[in-house]
Amino acid sequence: MKKILLIAAVAALGAASCQKDRTCSCTTTYPGGSSSQDIVYKDATKSQAKAGCVSTTETNNGVTVTNDCKLK
Repeated sequence: MKKILLIAAVAALGAASCQKDRTCSCTTTYPGGSSSQDIVYKDATKSQAKAGCVSTTETNNGVTVTNDCKLK
């Protein structure tokens, strides 16, 4: 019984303490320039914020746009 209570307590503390504001910093590069922006995920776990903070590269009609994102 003690083991079950201990596991439940650790799981509850772990889930509650992981959520906080997390910032994703992105730089978008396109022909002729670039721009930067920060995206704040409120009360998110690291894995939730990481899922939304994704780098991409897209090419349309010969124009390549790169979005480089990193979780701070």
